[in-house]
Amino acid sequence: MAPASSAGRIVGDDFPASALSDLQLDQLLREDLPYNDLTTDGLGIAHAPGMLEFTARSAMRCCGLEEAARLFQMRRCRCGFVLPRGSDVQAGRLLLRIQGTAASLHAAWKTAQTLVEATSGIATATAAIVRAVDGVGKQPAVVATRKNFPGTRVLSALAVRAGGGGAHRLGLSETLLVFPEHRVFLDPTQLAAELQSLRRRHPEKKLVIEVLDGDEAVAMARMGADVLQLEKFTPEALGATVQRLAQLQLPSLVAAAGGVNAANAADYARAGADIIVTSAPYWAPPSDVQVRFQAGAAA
Repeated sequence: MAPASSAGRIVGDDFPASALSDLQLDQLLREDLPYNDLTTDGLGIAHAPGMLEFTARSAMRCCGLEEAARLFQMRRCRCGFVLPRGSDVQAGRLLLRIQGTAASLHAAWKTAQTLVEATSGIATATAAIVRAVDGVGKQPAVVATRKNFPGTRVLSALAVRAGGGGAHRLGLSETLLVFPEHRVFLDPTQLAAELQSLRRRHPEKKLVIEVLDGDEAVAMARMGADVLQLEKFTPEALGATVQRLAQLQLPSLVAAAGGVNAANAADYARAGADIIVTSAPYWAPPSDVQVRFQAGAAA
């Protein structure tokens, strides 16, 4: 068996690691094939040998190909080639090559293609934001929110990482993030004490507080916020707030959040953001992957 390389892997009984378990992948397959394939069975071609290839129709940052390879392998296909997660490709690049029967190829085809297109779209959009802030200002970290389509968090987070980004928070159990929607339930005169109590209960966690204007940012920084999440600030307003915090010698980090995307991320970086918080990649157009079938056993 040929060794793995940065250009791609040759896969036989071995397969690249999938971020989803076989149980999760099987659930995806069963959603599309709950009983049998009426068309393939009805045409009498189920056992005919064949091959398919995934190729990129346009430039993209790849994701989901390891999961796609495993989907096919679970339907008794053989994977002849798979490009690693995080690869940058141009139009026409081979991404995946699969051999199997017509029934097995059709059983996984659309699920695998859609998974690759959706996750590669997220990865490509994330990579665009990372490139936009590269070397700009403090070169802020790019992190994605938990505002993905429900039920897709594992794949969404995987795609963001493939694009060079990180996770802002993967769920409510992970980080301390105090929203205005939390503070509405607290006595404003006791807020500082409540925030300090929260820190004492979770001393290993940083305290992140979302604010809606510059005055709130200063007030929360004085109450000990490690990170100020500036929600829907313009780059100009963020820059002014960064300057105020510096003049007051308040060391809170500043995260730009709300409406940040590849078109404006550099503006927030130049304004002094330490962190770019974004949901934009989740709603990016999927990448376009062409699938070609070929009848007959491989040579």
